[in-house]
Amino acid sequence: MTKTTSEGRRDLKVRTKLVHAGRHPFEQHGFINTPIYRGSTVLFPTYADLLARNARFVYGTIGTPTTEALESAWTEIAGAAGTVLAPSGLAAISLALLTAVKSGDHILVTDSVYRPTRNFCDSVLQRMGVETTYYDPLIGAAIESLVKPNTRAIFLETPGSQSFEMQDVPAITAVAAAKGLATILDNTWATPLFFPPHAFGIDMAVEAGTKYLSGHSDLLLGLVSANERWFKRLRATFDAFAMCPGPEDVFLALRGLRSLELRLREAQRQGLAIAEWLASRPEVAEVLHPALPACPGHAIWKRDFQGASGLFSVFLKPCSQEALAAFLDGLTLFGMGFSWGGYESLVVPFDCSAYRTATLFSPPGPALRFSIGLEDPEDLKADLEAGFVRLREVT
Repeated sequence: MTKTTSEGRRDLKVRTKLVHAGRHPFEQHGFINTPIYRGSTVLFPTYADLLARNARFVYGTIGTPTTEALESAWTEIAGAAGTVLAPSGLAAISLALLTAVKSGDHILVTDSVYRPTRNFCDSVLQRMGVETTYYDPLIGAAIESLVKPNTRAIFLETPGSQSFEMQDVPAITAVAAAKGLATILDNTWATPLFFPPHAFGIDMAVEAGTKYLSGHSDLLLGLVSANERWFKRLRATFDAFAMCPGPEDVFLALRGLRSLELRLREAQRQGLAIAEWLASRPEVAEVLHPALPACPGHAIWKRDFQGASGLFSVFLKPCSQEALAAFLDGLTLFGMGFSWGGYESLVVPFDCSAYRTATLFSPPGPALRFSIGLEDPEDLKADLEAGFVRLREVT
């Protein structure tokens, strides 16, 4: 029975907050979940109310009880001043960037960033007259040397998309604060449960709700949370675009929110089990999983993070494309597809070498990114073991 306010839940554990945040059953005749509100027009009872916009909701693009429920819940979980929703993770990234910059500005973006973010910077922002400099994700406080008079924002992603470099967020946010720069973090890998972004000085945090918030690979959604300094401007940008997600997707995200902590803990356990097993394989050159002590970013992960999700990468030892295809094509439990965070395990090959500009990406052999789902780890190992047999046979 949800009767507590967000203030009253301040000292509760995160799992409890996830169950109760954003819910108001007695505003919905006692039904536990916020229903799906579809609509554009909102009626006003009087002329005076219409003129004064005197209503909780005034138009569908501004918000509905469904979107408000997710926004308020995510704001509470993220430790933010407010949240806006978007129809995809990339849309959320675009909203955050467009909130922070204008024509003539310069931004710093980690070289390990999600590739569609790079594409947005190199196309839309470039056409707007915004210059982007990509920086080594391991730069830390030395990022100060890259700041120009017209630098306005730093875009971080930790761990890095695909290559899993860990950034020193406190060192970078300290530089940004001293220089008056906005910081934007793509926090999809950890979510606020494992890395509370605003507690580490991040101004705007982006999440792809498509991933772990959904948990079932059946919706597209983005969220941007912001601190007190940036939320008003973020909300104004959102209102100017009316970039609204579908109501069914928001409803499914709210449902996924309630079990998010349990699924993330299981993703961590499953992911570590497979990562440790892969690290012992003779076919594997390196496993890029920040929670493994052998991973170069482990010290930062251990210092700043409260957990790890089920996404990590692997460098295989040199082998032919035919051998790699034999390994991948015969897998029965690992699907090959983009995105991650669902209940089914996935694997995709990748190669960052063509678009990295500040750092050199040169793995010893093929690179694979794994998203570990909810299958039994022993079954997953058997599937991979059979794949390695095929790889060796072709080699």
